Parts: sequence; structure tokens; C-alpha cells
Amino acid sequence: MNRDILQYKGIKQLFVVLFLITAVQGVTIILQAKYLAEAVTSLFYEGKQGNYVELLGLFLLFFISRYLLAAIKDKIGYHYAEKISSALRKDVLTKLFTLGPRNAKKQGTGKLVTLVMEGVVQLRDYIELLLPKLVAVVVFPMMFAIYIWTLDIRSAIVIILSLPVLIVFLILLGIVAKSKANRQWKSYRVLSNHFVDSLRGLETLKFLGLSKSHEKSIEGVSKEYEKATMSTLRVAFLSSFALDFFTMLSVATVAVFLGLGLIEGGMLLGPALTILILAPEYFLPVRELGSDYHATLNGQNAAKVIREIIDTPQLTEEQKLNLTKWTNNDVLEIKHLNVFQDNEENPILKDLNIQIKGKKKIGIVGESGSGKSTFIDLIGGFIEGDRRSIFINENEVQHLQYSNWQRQLLYIPQHPYIFYDTLANNIRFYYPEASNIEVEKAAEKAGLTSLIAELSNGMDEMIGESGREISGGQAQRVAIARAFLEERPIVLLDEPTAHLDVETEQDIKEKLLPLFENKLVFFATHRLHWMKEMDEIIVLDKGRIVEHGDHHTLLKNKGKYFELQQIQGGQML
Repeated sequence: MNRDILQYKGIKQLFVVLFLITAVQGVTIILQAKYLAEAVTSLFYEGKQGNYVELLGLFLLFFISRYLLAAIKDKIGYHYAEKISSALRKDVLTKLFTLGPRNAKKQGTGKLVTLVMEGVVQLRDYIELLLPKLVAVVVFPMMFAIYIWTLDIRSAIVIILSLPVLIVFLILLGIVAKSKANRQWKSYRVLSNHFVDSLRGLETLKFLGLSKSHEKSIEGVSKEYEKATMSTLRVAFLSSFALDFFTMLSVATVAVFLGLGLIEGGMLLGPALTILILAPEYFLPVRELGSDYHATLNGQNAAKVIREIIDTPQLTEEQKLNLTKWTNNDVLEIKHLNVFQDNEENPILKDLNIQIKGKKKIGIVGESGSGKSTFIDLIGGFIEGDRRSIFINENEVQHLQYSNWQRQLLYIPQHPYIFYDTLANNIRFYYPEASNIEVEKAAEKAGLTSLIAELSNGMDEMIGESGREISGGQAQRVAIARAFLEERPIVLLDEPTAHLDVETEQDIKEKLLPLFENKLVFFATHRLHWMKEMDEIIVLDKGRIVEHGDHHTLLKNKGKYFELQQIQGGQML
């Protein structure tokens, strides 16, 4: 068991509850075996004249009680696992947003999507299956061994000595299985990243005539995952065989000693049958644990990765940022700030000096590689500069990774991710409590009305991977609907229309402009027609702010901004 599981909230209370229910369940199993053995003994010695009917009734009562208690345990385990997995999904998404898109690109989009969508489900299964089995392994063998000891010491010694052998095999095979599962999980993440990257670059590959040659790469990654999966399954089957073999051998040994006892007259039929019925029950928890251990290895790996992400160091809040909600009186100022990336010697952004007051629309333009996306990451708090050179209302800070700053941000990237879920749930992703009416209004504002009309199930239509495919423009509208649904005063946009055609972009533009009203907007783009809608424009060149002003003033200056307009011909770079 991963020790990190002990850090989950409420886990100790859950163990106590499971222990008590399992102990009661152990009593019902013992009584079930006792009354079944007595019923058989009554029939054997007294025939129809015996009280076997009453004894079978008692057996049936405790038999049903046993499985009712098992159902209660499963329900408790399921609800706890669902609660913890939901909380962890929320925590990991919050952390990923805090760390920013730069970190997501570094880890791989496919890996993170697989982790959030499938890894959390596997973690839930891991908690749900493993915890009751762990408690059963501790409680059942101890209770049954003590009871069997009172009936026949020799049988008790046989099963007590057999259990450590099973556990040793379980540990040895578990170590091998874990290493195999780690390789499988790693291959799966590589396959996920490769699949997502291949889909994103499919048009480029086809355009360059490389789609056929790329098949070999996809085939190689898939075969690696196939090998890792088959290797893991072989260990799992070997483990199951070993556990079943030694369990049957132990039960057979107990049966031999019981048979000899009956022949020699040293053992009565009733206790012998009780022991014979209880012997498989004694080994059952270990067998189930071994079986479920292999079934939950992916969940254990997912738990480890999720914990690593949640525990990823982030920029420290050295002081509380005194900001409740951005207003027209608030001021953001950056002085002589440099921003480096991945220990590079040369800064991406150099000697930044800018002051922004109140709510306005700010365009960020420049050639490719000029630092537009890095500037957005800086404002979002995803990266920090080289010194304490950021001031919010004269409050000096080194970075903007403060919760009361980031809670005010809406971030619309170039490629918003669409989850495999309903259209409504995709829209309410950042605001799960939103009502259907609120979601419908947001969808209407984002221009999704025509798409909804095409869907047979309307807002309840499944979209995303394995669901209905939607275009890049429709995906961008979903992102805009998310923004309309949760009103925040600061909006960050990083090339949101770079991959769209002119007609689609114009439609998106009409939907976005109302969203910008009464907000502080930072809009990074290389399509300069947006700049006519901006109140201020920041022009970046090789990481430096070379111009700052409005559209008409910058054109009159005939500097870098004028040069970019000439290159684009008034359209695009």
C-alpha cells in the first residue's frame, strides 16, 4: 500500500469503521460455518428426525448477514473513494492552473489529460477496492485462527504456518508486478502524449507528405505499450496461480489431518466440518488482496503522480497581497524586470517597464519569439522575474502567483481543451455549481446556439474524445462560454484565434468583444486587426517593450508597430 494514502482526510476514521464492520462480519462467517456444519451433522446422525431445518435457517440468516455487511462496506468504501478522488481532481486542476500552461507543456498535455480523466478514476478504484481488503487481511485470519484453535490445535498450526508463505509470495510477486506496472504506466503516458501531439500535427504532416512515415512512429510507441501490458498481465496470472496453488495445498493439508482425526476417533464430525468450511475463508482475504493488488497498480501509480503534482513547489507567497477585486482605481506596475526560462542565460523578457491602471483592453504584439506568451505567463503568475519589481497598488511583490490575484483571472489559450463530457459540463467546467439556465445564457452569448440546434441531445450531447467532434472555432466558443459563465475582472488571451480562418475569427471576435467590457484585458496576438479595439498596445521586440500607446498614435510614430502593419498589409503577420 502506498503510504501517501494515510495522508488523505478521514482515512483513520474510515479504517476504524471498516474494522468494526469487518469484525462483525467475521463473527457471521464463523456462525455461518458452525450452523452449516451442525445441520450436516444432524442430517448424518439423526436423518429427518434432527433439527437440521432450524440449523439451516440460522445458517441462511448469518449467510445473508455476511453479504449485507459486505455490501455496506463496499458502499462506505465507494463513497469515501468518490469523495477523495473528486477532491484530488479539484486540487490537481487548481495546481495545474497555478503552475500555468508552461508547466503543462513541459509535462505533456496527453499525460495530464490522461491523469485527470483516467488516473483519478483508477485512483478511486484503488481506494475503493484495496482498503476493505487490507482490513479483511488483518481481521479475518486472526479471528478464524483463534476459533479454529479452540476446535483443533493441529489444524490451527497448519493454517497459521501456511499464511506467511502466501504473504511472502505475494510480496515477491508484488515487487515484480509493480516494476512491470510502472513500465506500463510510463508507456501509457508516452502513448497519450504521442497520440495528442499526432492529432494536433495531423494537418501539418499531411501537408508535408509525412503522414505515412509517421505511422511507423505511432506503431513503435503502440508496440512498446503492448509489450509492457502483456508483461504485466503475465505476472498477474502467475501471481494468481501461485496464490491459488498454495491455498489449495494448505486446505488439502488441513483436510488430511481432519480425516486422520476422524478415522482415529480423536475428532468429531461437527468441529471437523466447521474447520473445513472455515479454512478457505481463512485464506480468501489474502487471495482477494493479491488479485485486487494487480488490478489497482495503475491507481497506485496515478496516486503517486497526482501527489507529485500537488506537492510541486510553487512561487512562495512572502506576504499577503492586499487585493479583493480589480477596480478602475487599482494600479499594476512593472519596473526593470527580467524573465528567464529554464536556467537560460539570456532573458526572454528584458528590462520591462510598464504601468497599467484600471480596466482597459491591452494588446500585446510582436514577431514570433518576441515574448508575447511569456508576458501573458508573467501576468498570470505562472512564472516570476529576477527581482521584486512588480507593484500592485504600491505593494511590492516578486511574482503574481497569489490566490487572490489568480482567482480574478480568466485564461483563454490558443487550443482550449474539450473534455469527454456533455457540452453543458464542458461549459460549466470551472463553475460546476452553475444552473442550466446560466449555462444556456453563457452558450448563447458565446454563439453556440447553432451547434446546440445540430446536436440530437442538445446541451446533454457528449463531446470531446470518443464523443461528437467539434471544430476549432466551436472549441474556442466553448472556452468563451466558460468565461461568460464565471465573471472575473481580468482576462488573459494567448493567441486565441491563431489557428482559425478569417471568417471564423470574425465571428469569434464579435462574441469576444462584449466579454471585454468593464475588464482588464491582456490580448497577445500576431493578428493586428484586433489592435483597433484595444485601448493600449504593448509592442515587444526581442523581449523588450519598444513601443507603448494606442493604435493611431503608434501608426503616426512609424516605429516597430507601423513596420508590423506594413508586413501584414493590415491583415496578419
